[in-house]
Amino acid sequence: MLYYLFKYLRDEFGLSGAGLFQYITFRAGMAVVLSLVITLIFGKRLIRYLQHKQIGETIRDLGLQGEETKRGTPTMGGLIIIAGILLPTLLFARVGNVYILMMVLSTVWLGLIGFLDDYIKVFKKNKEGLAGRFKILGQVGLGIIIGFTMYYNQHVVTTREIRPDQPILYNKSETIAGEPYTRLDEQGNLHTYVQVQAAVTTVPFSKNHELSYAKIASIFGEKAVGWLTPTIYILFVILIITAISNGVNITDGIDGLATGTSAIAGMAFGIFAYVSGNYVFAGYLNIMHIPNLGELSIFVGAFVGACIGFLWYNSYPAQVFMGDTGSLALGGIIASLAIIVRKELLIPIICGIFIVENLSVMIQVSYFKYTKKKYGEGRRIFKMSPLHHHYQKLGYHESKIVTRFWIIGIILVVLCVVSLKTQ
Repeated sequence: MLYYLFKYLRDEFGLSGAGLFQYITFRAGMAVVLSLVITLIFGKRLIRYLQHKQIGETIRDLGLQGEETKRGTPTMGGLIIIAGILLPTLLFARVGNVYILMMVLSTVWLGLIGFLDDYIKVFKKNKEGLAGRFKILGQVGLGIIIGFTMYYNQHVVTTREIRPDQPILYNKSETIAGEPYTRLDEQGNLHTYVQVQAAVTTVPFSKNHELSYAKIASIFGEKAVGWLTPTIYILFVILIITAISNGVNITDGIDGLATGTSAIAGMAFGIFAYVSGNYVFAGYLNIMHIPNLGELSIFVGAFVGACIGFLWYNSYPAQVFMGDTGSLALGGIIASLAIIVRKELLIPIICGIFIVENLSVMIQVSYFKYTKKKYGEGRRIFKMSPLHHHYQKLGYHESKIVTRFWIIGIILVVLCVVSLKTQ
Protein backbone atom coordinates (compact mmCIF):
# COMPACT_ATOMS: atom_id res chain seq x y z
CA MET A 1 0.00 0.00 0.00
CA LEU A 2 2.81 2.40 0.86
CA TYR A 3 4.34 1.70 -2.56
CA TYR A 4 1.29 3.18 -4.29
CA LEU A 5 1.01 6.07 -1.82
CA PHE A 6 4.62 7.20 -2.21
CA LYS A 7 4.51 6.69 -5.97
CA TYR A 8 1.53 9.03 -6.10
CA LEU A 9 3.25 11.58 -3.85
CA ARG A 10 6.38 11.47 -6.02
CA ASP A 11 4.52 11.73 -9.33
CA GLU A 12 2.04 14.40 -8.25
CA PHE A 13 4.01 16.50 -5.76
CA GLY A 14 7.64 15.54 -6.38
CA LEU A 15 8.08 14.51 -2.74
CA SER A 16 11.77 14.16 -1.96
CA GLY A 17 12.81 10.66 -0.91
CA ALA A 18 9.56 9.06 -2.08
CA GLY A 19 11.46 7.31 -4.85
CA LEU A 20 13.04 4.97 -2.25
CA PHE A 21 9.81 2.98 -2.26
CA GLN A 22 10.38 2.07 -5.90
CA TYR A 23 13.39 -0.04 -4.90
CA ILE A 24 12.69 -3.65 -4.01
CA THR A 25 15.76 -3.88 -1.76
CA PHE A 26 14.60 -0.92 0.34
CA ARG A 27 11.08 -2.28 0.76
CA ALA A 28 12.39 -5.78 1.53
CA GLY A 29 14.67 -4.34 4.21
CA MET A 30 11.79 -2.37 5.72
CA ALA A 31 9.64 -5.52 5.69
CA VAL A 32 12.31 -7.39 7.68
CA VAL A 33 12.55 -4.61 10.25
CA LEU A 34 8.79 -4.20 10.64
CA SER A 35 8.19 -7.96 10.93
CA LEU A 36 10.80 -8.14 13.70
CA VAL A 37 9.15 -5.25 15.55
CA ILE A 38 5.68 -6.80 15.19
CA THR A 39 6.73 -10.27 16.36
CA LEU A 40 8.77 -8.98 19.30
CA ILE A 41 6.11 -6.56 20.55
CA PHE A 42 2.93 -8.38 19.52
CA GLY A 43 4.47 -11.70 20.53
CA LYS A 44 5.02 -10.65 24.13
CA ARG A 45 1.45 -9.41 24.44
CA LEU A 46 -0.03 -12.50 22.81
CA ILE A 47 1.92 -14.79 25.13
CA ARG A 48 0.55 -12.91 28.16
CA TYR A 49 -2.98 -13.20 26.73
CA LEU A 50 -2.61 -16.92 26.07
CA GLN A 51 -1.26 -17.46 29.58
CA HIS A 52 -4.16 -15.46 31.04
CA LYS A 53 -6.68 -17.55 29.09
CA GLN A 54 -4.74 -20.72 30.01
CA ILE A 55 -4.39 -21.70 26.36
CA GLY A 56 -1.60 -24.21 26.94
CA GLU A 57 -0.14 -27.15 25.06
CA THR A 58 -1.27 -30.64 26.04
CA ILE A 59 1.87 -32.76 26.15
CA ARG A 60 1.67 -36.48 25.41
CA ASP A 61 3.75 -38.74 27.64
CA LEU A 62 6.49 -39.90 25.25
CA GLY A 63 9.09 -40.61 27.88
CA LEU A 64 11.34 -37.79 26.66
CA GLN A 65 13.62 -35.78 28.92
CA GLY A 66 12.18 -32.40 29.93
CA GLU A 67 8.73 -32.91 28.42
CA GLU A 68 6.98 -32.25 31.73
CA THR A 69 8.45 -28.73 31.87
CA LYS A 70 6.66 -27.96 28.57
CA ARG A 71 3.22 -28.81 29.85
CA GLY A 72 0.99 -25.76 29.85
CA THR A 73 3.26 -23.69 27.60
CA PRO A 74 1.05 -21.33 25.52
CA THR A 75 0.30 -22.56 22.02
CA MET A 76 -1.25 -21.03 18.85
CA GLY A 77 1.79 -18.74 18.67
CA GLY A 78 1.69 -19.14 14.90
CA LEU A 79 -0.60 -16.11 15.00
CA ILE A 80 2.52 -14.07 15.83
CA ILE A 81 4.28 -15.33 12.70
CA ILE A 82 1.25 -14.77 10.47
CA ALA A 83 0.85 -11.19 11.73
CA GLY A 84 4.58 -10.59 11.23
CA ILE A 85 4.28 -11.76 7.62
CA LEU A 86 1.02 -10.23 6.47
CA LEU A 87 1.25 -6.69 7.87
CA PRO A 88 4.67 -5.80 6.38
CA THR A 89 3.73 -7.48 3.10
CA LEU A 90 0.50 -5.51 2.77
CA LEU A 91 2.30 -2.28 3.66
CA PHE A 92 5.43 -2.54 1.50
CA ALA A 93 4.63 -4.88 -1.39
CA ARG A 94 2.68 -4.17 -4.56
CA VAL A 95 -0.38 -6.08 -3.45
CA GLY A 96 -1.70 -6.36 -7.01
CA ASN A 97 1.25 -8.57 -7.94
CA VAL A 98 -0.01 -12.09 -8.69
CA TYR A 99 2.88 -13.74 -6.82
CA ILE A 100 2.22 -11.66 -3.70
CA LEU A 101 -1.48 -12.54 -3.86
CA MET A 102 -0.68 -16.26 -4.08
CA MET A 103 1.66 -16.08 -1.08
CA VAL A 104 -0.84 -14.13 1.02
CA LEU A 105 -3.49 -16.72 0.12
CA SER A 106 -1.16 -19.59 1.07
CA THR A 107 -0.38 -17.98 4.43
CA VAL A 108 -4.01 -17.29 5.33
CA TRP A 109 -5.40 -20.55 3.90
CA LEU A 110 -3.20 -23.01 5.77
CA GLY A 111 -2.98 -20.69 8.77
CA LEU A 112 -6.77 -20.97 9.14
CA ILE A 113 -6.67 -24.76 8.82
CA GLY A 114 -3.97 -24.91 11.49
CA PHE A 115 -5.93 -22.50 13.68
CA LEU A 116 -9.01 -24.75 13.47
CA ASP A 117 -6.87 -27.72 14.50
CA ASP A 118 -5.41 -25.85 17.48
CA TYR A 119 -8.84 -24.47 18.45
CA ILE A 120 -10.35 -27.96 18.58
CA LYS A 121 -7.42 -29.25 20.65
CA VAL A 122 -7.37 -26.36 23.13
CA PHE A 123 -10.97 -25.23 23.48
CA LYS A 124 -12.86 -28.41 22.63
CA LYS A 125 -10.38 -30.52 24.63
CA ASN A 126 -10.03 -32.97 21.73
CA LYS A 127 -6.42 -34.15 21.56
CA GLU A 128 -6.88 -35.39 17.98
CA GLY A 129 -7.73 -31.91 16.71
CA LEU A 130 -9.04 -31.44 13.19
CA ALA A 131 -9.52 -34.74 11.38
CA GLY A 132 -6.61 -35.61 9.11
CA ARG A 133 -8.83 -35.87 6.03
CA PHE A 134 -9.89 -32.24 6.43
CA LYS A 135 -6.26 -31.12 6.68
CA ILE A 136 -5.43 -33.03 3.50
CA LEU A 137 -8.51 -31.61 1.80
CA GLY A 138 -7.38 -28.09 2.67
CA GLN A 139 -3.85 -28.74 1.40
CA VAL A 140 -5.19 -30.22 -1.84
CA GLY A 141 -7.51 -27.24 -2.26
CA LEU A 142 -4.61 -24.80 -1.94
CA GLY A 143 -2.57 -26.92 -4.36
CA ILE A 144 -5.34 -26.74 -6.96
CA ILE A 145 -5.60 -22.94 -6.64
CA ILE A 146 -1.83 -22.38 -6.85
CA GLY A 147 -1.49 -24.87 -9.71
CA PHE A 148 -4.31 -23.34 -11.75
CA THR A 149 -3.00 -19.82 -11.18
CA MET A 150 0.56 -20.72 -12.14
CA TYR A 151 -0.58 -22.48 -15.29
CA TYR A 152 -3.42 -20.30 -16.56
CA ASN A 153 -2.91 -16.77 -15.18
CA GLN A 154 -1.77 -14.43 -17.97
CA HIS A 155 0.56 -12.55 -15.61
CA VAL A 156 2.52 -15.69 -14.72
CA VAL A 157 5.11 -15.79 -17.51
CA THR A 158 8.78 -16.44 -18.18
CA THR A 159 11.07 -14.58 -20.55
CA ARG A 160 12.38 -16.41 -23.60
CA GLU A 161 14.89 -15.11 -26.12
CA ILE A 162 13.85 -15.23 -29.77
CA ARG A 163 16.55 -16.92 -31.84
CA PRO A 164 16.46 -17.59 -35.60
CA ASP A 165 17.50 -21.23 -35.22
CA GLN A 166 14.97 -22.10 -32.49
CA PRO A 167 11.15 -22.08 -32.30
CA ILE A 168 9.58 -19.64 -29.83
CA LEU A 169 7.17 -22.21 -28.46
CA TYR A 170 8.41 -25.71 -27.69
CA ASN A 171 5.06 -27.52 -27.47
CA LYS A 172 1.27 -27.19 -27.71
CA SER A 173 0.84 -26.35 -24.03
CA GLU A 174 2.72 -23.02 -24.32
CA THR A 175 1.35 -19.64 -25.41
CA ILE A 176 2.92 -16.24 -26.16
CA ALA A 177 1.92 -13.42 -23.79
CA GLY A 178 2.45 -9.95 -25.26
CA GLU A 179 4.57 -8.54 -28.04
CA PRO A 180 8.31 -9.17 -28.54
CA TYR A 181 10.70 -6.52 -27.18
CA THR A 182 14.40 -5.79 -27.44
CA ARG A 183 17.06 -5.16 -24.80
CA LEU A 184 20.77 -4.43 -24.81
CA ASP A 185 23.07 -6.71 -22.83
CA GLU A 186 26.17 -5.56 -20.89
CA GLN A 187 28.31 -5.83 -24.04
CA GLY A 188 25.93 -3.62 -26.02
CA ASN A 189 24.48 -6.48 -28.10
CA LEU A 190 20.79 -6.29 -28.99
CA HIS A 191 18.55 -9.25 -28.07
CA THR A 192 14.87 -9.87 -28.75
CA TYR A 193 12.67 -11.44 -26.08
CA VAL A 194 9.08 -12.50 -25.64
CA GLN A 195 7.09 -13.51 -22.58
CA VAL A 196 5.69 -17.04 -22.61
CA GLN A 197 3.12 -18.86 -20.50
CA ALA A 198 4.66 -22.27 -19.94
CA ALA A 199 4.72 -25.00 -17.32
CA VAL A 200 8.48 -25.11 -16.87
CA THR A 201 10.85 -25.60 -13.98
CA THR A 202 14.58 -25.34 -13.35
CA VAL A 203 16.82 -28.40 -13.47
CA PRO A 204 19.63 -27.86 -10.92
CA PHE A 205 23.30 -28.47 -11.72
CA SER A 206 22.57 -28.69 -15.44
CA LYS A 207 23.59 -26.50 -18.38
CA ASN A 208 20.27 -27.07 -20.15
CA HIS A 209 18.47 -26.06 -17.00
CA GLU A 210 14.89 -25.69 -18.22
CA LEU A 211 12.46 -28.63 -18.08
CA SER A 212 8.92 -28.46 -19.44
CA TYR A 213 6.18 -30.55 -17.84
CA ALA A 214 4.96 -31.09 -21.40
CA LYS A 215 7.90 -33.49 -21.88
CA ILE A 216 6.40 -35.73 -19.22
CA ALA A 217 2.98 -35.50 -20.88
CA SER A 218 4.49 -36.30 -24.29
CA ILE A 219 5.31 -39.80 -23.04
CA PHE A 220 1.61 -40.54 -23.57
CA GLY A 221 1.67 -39.13 -27.09
CA GLU A 222 1.81 -35.66 -28.64
CA LYS A 223 -1.99 -35.44 -28.83
CA ALA A 224 -2.18 -35.67 -25.05
CA VAL A 225 0.21 -32.77 -24.40
CA GLY A 226 -2.45 -30.04 -24.57
CA TRP A 227 -4.72 -31.42 -21.84
CA LEU A 228 -2.38 -33.71 -19.90
CA THR A 229 0.32 -31.10 -19.18
CA PRO A 230 -1.85 -28.95 -16.85
CA THR A 231 -3.14 -32.10 -15.13
CA ILE A 232 0.38 -33.35 -14.41
CA TYR A 233 1.52 -29.90 -13.31
CA ILE A 234 -1.37 -29.31 -10.91
CA LEU A 235 -1.03 -32.80 -9.41
CA PHE A 236 2.67 -32.14 -8.86
CA VAL A 237 1.88 -28.83 -7.13
CA ILE A 238 -0.64 -30.58 -4.87
CA LEU A 239 1.95 -33.21 -3.95
CA ILE A 240 4.57 -30.57 -3.07
CA ILE A 241 2.25 -28.46 -0.92
CA THR A 242 0.86 -31.49 0.92
CA ALA A 243 4.28 -33.05 1.53
CA ILE A 244 6.11 -29.92 2.69
CA SER A 245 3.32 -28.54 4.88
CA ASN A 246 3.05 -31.92 6.63
CA GLY A 247 6.85 -32.09 6.82
CA VAL A 248 7.10 -28.78 8.66
CA ASN A 249 4.21 -29.83 10.90
CA ILE A 250 6.07 -33.03 11.87
CA THR A 251 9.37 -31.15 12.33
CA ASP A 252 7.73 -28.83 14.87
CA GLY A 253 8.46 -31.12 17.80
CA ILE A 254 11.22 -29.40 19.78
CA ASP A 255 11.88 -25.76 20.59
CA GLY A 256 12.98 -23.64 17.63
CA LEU A 257 13.52 -26.49 15.16
CA ALA A 258 10.76 -25.81 12.63
CA THR A 259 11.05 -22.04 12.97
CA GLY A 260 14.79 -21.90 12.34
CA THR A 261 14.84 -24.40 9.46
CA SER A 262 11.90 -22.58 7.84
CA ALA A 263 13.77 -19.26 8.00
CA ILE A 264 16.84 -20.86 6.41
CA ALA A 265 14.78 -22.37 3.56
CA GLY A 266 12.93 -19.07 3.13
CA MET A 267 16.19 -17.14 2.71
CA ALA A 268 17.22 -19.52 -0.08
CA PHE A 269 14.00 -19.01 -2.02
CA GLY A 270 14.26 -15.27 -1.38
CA ILE A 271 17.65 -15.20 -3.12
CA PHE A 272 16.23 -17.19 -6.04
CA ALA A 273 13.23 -14.85 -6.29
CA TYR A 274 15.39 -11.74 -6.38
CA VAL A 275 17.92 -12.92 -8.97
CA SER A 276 15.27 -14.57 -11.17
CA GLY A 277 13.17 -11.41 -11.11
CA ASN A 278 16.12 -9.21 -12.15
CA TYR A 279 16.97 -9.62 -15.84
CA VAL A 280 20.58 -8.46 -15.30
CA PHE A 281 21.30 -11.09 -12.64
CA ALA A 282 19.27 -13.71 -14.51
CA GLY A 283 21.29 -13.08 -17.66
CA TYR A 284 24.62 -13.13 -15.82
CA LEU A 285 23.80 -16.37 -14.00
CA ASN A 286 22.16 -17.89 -17.08
CA ILE A 287 18.97 -18.70 -15.19
CA MET A 288 15.31 -18.34 -16.03
CA HIS A 289 14.08 -14.74 -15.94
CA ILE A 290 10.60 -14.41 -14.42
CA PRO A 291 9.15 -10.88 -14.80
CA ASN A 292 7.80 -9.22 -11.62
CA LEU A 293 9.08 -12.05 -9.43
CA GLY A 294 11.46 -9.73 -7.57
CA GLU A 295 8.46 -8.30 -5.72
CA LEU A 296 8.35 -11.59 -3.84
CA SER A 297 11.51 -10.47 -2.00
CA ILE A 298 9.32 -8.23 0.18
CA PHE A 299 7.18 -11.18 1.25
CA VAL A 300 10.24 -13.33 1.91
CA GLY A 301 11.83 -10.53 3.93
CA ALA A 302 8.72 -10.36 6.12
CA PHE A 303 8.65 -14.17 6.36
CA VAL A 304 12.27 -14.48 7.49
CA GLY A 305 11.91 -11.53 9.88
CA ALA A 306 8.80 -13.07 11.43
CA CYS A 307 10.53 -16.44 11.91
CA ILE A 308 13.57 -14.82 13.54
CA GLY A 309 11.37 -12.64 15.74
CA PHE A 310 9.34 -15.65 16.80
CA LEU A 311 12.55 -17.50 17.71
CA TRP A 312 13.06 -14.87 20.43
CA TYR A 313 10.22 -16.61 22.30
CA ASN A 314 10.35 -20.08 20.73
CA SER A 315 14.05 -20.91 21.28
CA TYR A 316 14.86 -23.28 24.15
CA PRO A 317 13.24 -23.13 26.63
CA ALA A 318 10.20 -22.07 24.60
CA GLN A 319 7.85 -19.48 26.03
CA VAL A 320 5.30 -20.24 23.31
CA PHE A 321 4.65 -22.93 20.70
CA MET A 322 3.53 -22.09 17.19
CA GLY A 323 1.04 -24.95 17.07
CA ASP A 324 -0.47 -26.11 13.79
CA THR A 325 -1.47 -22.49 13.17
CA GLY A 326 2.17 -21.75 12.48
CA SER A 327 3.60 -25.06 11.24
CA LEU A 328 1.02 -25.66 8.50
CA ALA A 329 1.28 -22.04 7.38
CA LEU A 330 5.10 -22.19 7.26
CA GLY A 331 5.00 -25.41 5.26
CA GLY A 332 2.50 -23.99 2.78
CA ILE A 333 4.58 -20.83 2.37
CA ILE A 334 7.81 -22.71 1.66
CA ALA A 335 6.13 -25.09 -0.79
CA SER A 336 4.39 -22.24 -2.63
CA LEU A 337 7.64 -20.26 -2.80
CA ALA A 338 9.42 -23.23 -4.38
CA ILE A 339 6.70 -23.59 -7.01
CA ILE A 340 6.46 -19.87 -7.80
CA VAL A 341 10.22 -19.36 -8.25
CA ARG A 342 10.22 -22.57 -10.34
CA LYS A 343 12.77 -24.33 -8.16
CA GLU A 344 10.62 -27.25 -7.08
CA LEU A 345 13.29 -29.76 -8.11
CA LEU A 346 15.55 -28.22 -5.45
CA ILE A 347 13.03 -29.07 -2.72
CA PRO A 348 14.72 -32.40 -1.80
CA ILE A 349 17.86 -30.39 -0.97
CA ILE A 350 16.58 -27.08 0.43
CA CYS A 351 13.79 -28.80 2.38
CA GLY A 352 15.91 -31.85 3.17
CA ILE A 353 15.27 -31.57 6.92
CA PHE A 354 11.49 -31.59 6.46
CA ILE A 355 11.59 -34.46 3.98
CA VAL A 356 13.82 -36.63 6.18
CA GLU A 357 11.60 -35.96 9.18
CA ASN A 358 8.57 -36.96 7.10
CA LEU A 359 10.27 -40.07 5.75
CA SER A 360 11.37 -41.16 9.22
CA VAL A 361 7.73 -41.35 10.30
CA MET A 362 6.67 -43.19 7.14
CA ILE A 363 9.54 -45.68 7.41
CA GLN A 364 8.92 -46.28 11.12
CA VAL A 365 5.18 -46.89 10.68
CA SER A 366 5.59 -49.05 7.57
CA TYR A 367 8.31 -51.20 9.12
CA PHE A 368 6.35 -51.61 12.35
CA LYS A 369 3.26 -52.80 10.45
CA TYR A 370 5.32 -55.10 8.22
CA THR A 371 7.14 -56.77 11.11
CA LYS A 372 3.96 -57.09 13.15
CA LYS A 373 2.28 -58.89 10.26
CA LYS A 374 5.30 -61.10 9.56
CA TYR A 375 6.57 -61.86 13.07
CA GLY A 376 3.52 -61.08 15.17
CA GLU A 377 5.44 -58.32 16.92
CA GLY A 378 6.07 -54.82 15.66
CA ARG A 379 9.69 -53.71 15.43
CA ARG A 380 11.21 -50.25 15.03
CA ILE A 381 14.10 -48.85 13.03
CA PHE A 382 14.35 -45.64 15.07
CA LYS A 383 14.04 -45.39 18.81
CA MET A 384 11.24 -42.93 18.13
CA SER A 385 9.99 -40.94 15.16
CA PRO A 386 10.12 -38.23 13.90
CA LEU A 387 13.91 -38.26 13.64
CA HIS A 388 14.54 -35.48 16.18
CA HIS A 389 12.90 -37.62 18.88
CA HIS A 390 15.25 -40.47 17.94
CA TYR A 391 18.20 -38.28 18.87
CA GLN A 392 16.48 -37.21 22.07
CA LYS A 393 16.15 -40.88 23.00
CA LEU A 394 19.88 -41.26 22.34
CA GLY A 395 20.49 -38.61 25.02
CA TYR A 396 21.18 -35.51 22.94
CA HIS A 397 19.93 -32.24 24.39
CA GLU A 398 17.24 -30.33 22.47
CA SER A 399 19.52 -27.35 21.85
CA LYS A 400 22.25 -29.53 20.33
CA ILE A 401 19.78 -31.30 18.04
CA VAL A 402 18.26 -28.01 16.86
CA THR A 403 21.64 -26.35 16.28
CA ARG A 404 22.95 -29.29 14.27
CA PHE A 405 19.78 -29.48 12.18
CA TRP A 406 20.15 -25.75 11.47
CA ILE A 407 23.77 -26.27 10.41
CA ILE A 408 22.71 -29.05 8.04
CA GLY A 409 19.98 -26.79 6.67
CA ILE A 410 22.48 -23.98 6.04
CA ILE A 411 24.87 -26.38 4.25
CA LEU A 412 22.04 -27.59 2.01
CA VAL A 413 21.01 -24.02 1.18
CA VAL A 414 24.60 -23.00 0.36
CA LEU A 415 24.83 -26.01 -1.94
CA CYS A 416 21.67 -24.90 -3.77
CA VAL A 417 22.75 -21.26 -4.05
CA VAL A 418 26.09 -22.39 -5.50
CA SER A 419 24.10 -24.27 -8.14
CA LEU A 420 23.09 -20.91 -9.63
CA LYS A 421 26.52 -20.48 -11.19
CA THR A 422 26.93 -24.11 -12.21
CA GLN A 423 23.89 -24.03 -14.47
